[in-house]
Amino acid sequence: MVNYYGRRGDMHRARETFEKMRARGIEPTVHVYTNLIHAYAVARDMEEALSCVRRMKDEGIEMSLVTHSILVDGFAKLGNIEAAERWFKEAKERHPTLNAIIYGSIIYANCQTCNMDRAEELVREMEEEGIDAPIDIYHIMMDGYTSIGNEDKCLIVFDRLKECGFTPSVVSYGCLMNLYIKVGKVSKAFEVSEMMKLAGIKHNMKTYSMLINGFINLKDWANAFAIFEDVIRDGLKPDVVLYNNIIRAFCGMGNIDRAVRIVEEMKKERHRPTSRTFMPIIHAFAKAGEIRKALDVFDMMRRSGCIPTVQTFNALILGLVEKRQMEKAVEVLDEMLLAGIRPNERTYTTIMDGYASLGDTGKAFEYFSRIKDEGLELDIYTYEALLKACCKSGRMQSALAVTKEMSAKNIPRNTYVYNILIDGWARRGDVWEAADLMQQMRQEGVQPDIHTYTSFVNACCKAGDMQKATNTILEMKRVGVKPNVKTYTTLIHGWARASLPERALKCFEEMKRSGLKPDKAVYHCLMTSLLSRATVAEYYIIEGIHRVCEEMVESGLTVDMGTAVHWSRCLRKIERTGGDLTEALQKTFPPDWNSHRNLNAASNNTGNTEGSDNDDYDDDPFHETDSDDDTNAPAL
Repeated sequence: MVNYYGRRGDMHRARETFEKMRARGIEPTVHVYTNLIHAYAVARDMEEALSCVRRMKDEGIEMSLVTHSILVDGFAKLGNIEAAERWFKEAKERHPTLNAIIYGSIIYANCQTCNMDRAEELVREMEEEGIDAPIDIYHIMMDGYTSIGNEDKCLIVFDRLKECGFTPSVVSYGCLMNLYIKVGKVSKAFEVSEMMKLAGIKHNMKTYSMLINGFINLKDWANAFAIFEDVIRDGLKPDVVLYNNIIRAFCGMGNIDRAVRIVEEMKKERHRPTSRTFMPIIHAFAKAGEIRKALDVFDMMRRSGCIPTVQTFNALILGLVEKRQMEKAVEVLDEMLLAGIRPNERTYTTIMDGYASLGDTGKAFEYFSRIKDEGLELDIYTYEALLKACCKSGRMQSALAVTKEMSAKNIPRNTYVYNILIDGWARRGDVWEAADLMQQMRQEGVQPDIHTYTSFVNACCKAGDMQKATNTILEMKRVGVKPNVKTYTTLIHGWARASLPERALKCFEEMKRSGLKPDKAVYHCLMTSLLSRATVAEYYIIEGIHRVCEEMVESGLTVDMGTAVHWSRCLRKIERTGGDLTEALQKTFPPDWNSHRNLNAASNNTGNTEGSDNDDYDDDPFHETDSDDDTNAPAL
């Protein structure tokens, strides 16, 4: 009976049965104690498990190898590697020979903490002891290499598994699929899925959930739903994990009401929704600005027997922050405190990130102080949010003070931190500071990515150093980092600021030759630049305007009214009474352009001639409806 309850993790009934046995005068043996310890270990209550161990020792009962294995496994599952290693060491001292079970537990503990060197050492030790590794240990090692993203070693273990005479099972293939999904190679995971089918092995719910999750991460909704249809076709009943993934997919594609209906469907199938079920729905409604509906889902969650957790509130706060509704986000934080739920680092970091996006350094520092005051952990993400606030508001000296504090706490600067700092100096056009940070990155072994290079190109363009900007593009290509649309947009903007639209046009052509498709921002920047120089430039500039204009029309692009007004004024300087250029460009203007123009004409005729031609507006060749000077700067 103790063994039965132990396997179920029902520690209370296991203990009750144990005490009843003693009350009847039956003294427990090592086997009975081991089963009771197992009950506590399965229930993750290792303190009580150790209490049983102490009681065993007091009664002079020696622990068996199975008892030690249970303790090692229990601490491994809690991620307490020190305790697991301590009990493993004691097992080695007490027992002349160990078995594959206890080795599997200690290897699992090290794989869970990404200590693969120690895991490899233990595997070698097993082999030296003549203990044959079961297939489960191969799976544990594959999962360990997946955790650290080591694709090569994971594949070596898979090959070794086959060499040792094992036939790969659904778990073996699942480990491979999990690897490829974790490293972002979902197409490879799908290939493994097909390989598995050819081997005559059917998918289970876990492998199907992995594939769906992989496609959801890529925002490939069509393939995610196709896999879900395969689940139904195979006659499998979706479980809670699969339903949760499908809900994520519907929320991701914006069909939130359908996600809510899936919750009702879950209940009909007698599946109890969890907090993970409701989190994406709450986040999606909040992000869409439908706060009332997000709160209704909160109530629905409570009615379903789920108590809102800190993660649930974090989902709501994140959605509000993404919509820049900071007042409402703070209100939710207050409601969270009233509900007796203590905010964690993630809660405060999300709010800091929101204020950082607004450039509100004061508020960002306020919540940073709250993390410190409440004794919460300051991690890399917290410092990233604080740096973002400093750099967005132009307080670069404060940003440097933050990086010094990071160094004092031994928090290394990653690529994202460097990107924030380089972007901050780029906003000020300080190419020397940006170049110094690029040098520091290389010295510390931190690899620049596409965002790093784009921000540095922006710094060069702001400083007017177009030669350095061009050299940076060449360097990117040399190291294998391909410029993207934002990089080229930044460079085109730089040539436009330098009053060299012909170079901007050449850059635009190079961008297309590299296989990139121009977006609205590129066309806006390039066209504004060309129009500003069309009255004094050579014929090919006019020809370039026609060509770019045709592309915009073919792509179905329409500019906003502010841009249309500005371009119209530029056109009047080129073609006083209209012409082919005016007619072509007006095809990209908003549908209500003519009514807007007639209204302006009518107001001018009624004597409203004051300021009818705003020369200050014409002076800015890069005018956009957003007055932020960094509109075309790369967003990190």
